[in-house]
Amino acid sequence: MSEPRSVLIYSMGEVIGDGLIKLPFIASLRDAFPGASLHWCAAKGATVYSTSLKPIVEGLIDEVIDTGVTGVALSDLLLLKRPFGGRGFDVVIDTQTNVRRALVAKRAKAAGGVFVSPAADFRFSDSKPAGPWPEAMVDRLQALASMAAGRRVEARPVALTDPRALAAAAALLPAGPAYVGFAPGSGGVVKRWPLDRYIALAQAQAAQGRTPVFLLGPDEGEMAEAVRGAVPAALFPETGRTDAYQDVKGPLLVVALASRLLAAVANDAGPGHMLAAGGAPLLSLQRDRRRAIKFHPAAQRLAMLIAEDFPGGEGLDMAAIPLDEAQRALDALVASAA
Repeated sequence: MSEPRSVLIYSMGEVIGDGLIKLPFIASLRDAFPGASLHWCAAKGATVYSTSLKPIVEGLIDEVIDTGVTGVALSDLLLLKRPFGGRGFDVVIDTQTNVRRALVAKRAKAAGGVFVSPAADFRFSDSKPAGPWPEAMVDRLQALASMAAGRRVEARPVALTDPRALAAAAALLPAGPAYVGFAPGSGGVVKRWPLDRYIALAQAQAAQGRTPVFLLGPDEGEMAEAVRGAVPAALFPETGRTDAYQDVKGPLLVVALASRLLAAVANDAGPGHMLAAGGAPLLSLQRDRRRAIKFHPAAQRLAMLIAEDFPGGEGLDMAAIPLDEAQRALDALVASAA
């Protein structure tokens, strides 16, 4: 096949969590198919790539398809119905496993094109994985990208094109200091490593001449106050802002800031995936091994510590992760990035 001119990625849709996890996959597709237009089908009609994450995928995804015949309805399989407006795509990557929907997605393949799908153990796919199917979501996505491209495709950080996002990150974290990021929050309290240990890590980094950067949301003011009292050198780029780019916020800002960090530490939560998408070497602190393996962040340099692996962690208590282990892992990431 000649150089593909169009690529369709078929999914059921994305909420914020899996939308963040998939960002390095999307970035890798732009590298794998540089001359092609990328079309993202949210078959069930809702994806954060049309809303909260739209500024991040600007320049990566050319079109979001979330209406029309997309394979969700039983009748969409009828040959009289033309999925995706009757358009054909040179490459179709089906990321889901439902057989009926996979058959609808396959009808979008242009003559001479490529279709890859894990449905029915790759029965309808034009190629199969060379080895065992990976457990991790991010590795599965990259395996599909590699099969579609006919060569190995690695996840990569998102290269933001929004000039205001880049300018905001530069204003908040100016060139010069060595910055190390800390994201101690999460939507669920049980997923949080104790704040006093994050503070201890930050104090150790400050003692070595690096600047701790705490990424805390608007509902985490109590955490911010505790950190300010214990780590005077810490920066809080998301709060108390006086810069000229205050319209840049949320995931877009965190992804932009990530590229300016020497390394970062985060719980199993959204900020960790944002930091990974932005390219920060990441220490990810997780509760249980099964979830850590399946849903780990797609950081290019990733270290993970899992509570379940340590004495006292059988009940998935995050406090089971020792401070000294985290310190060693963070120091190793910093050293590899320096």
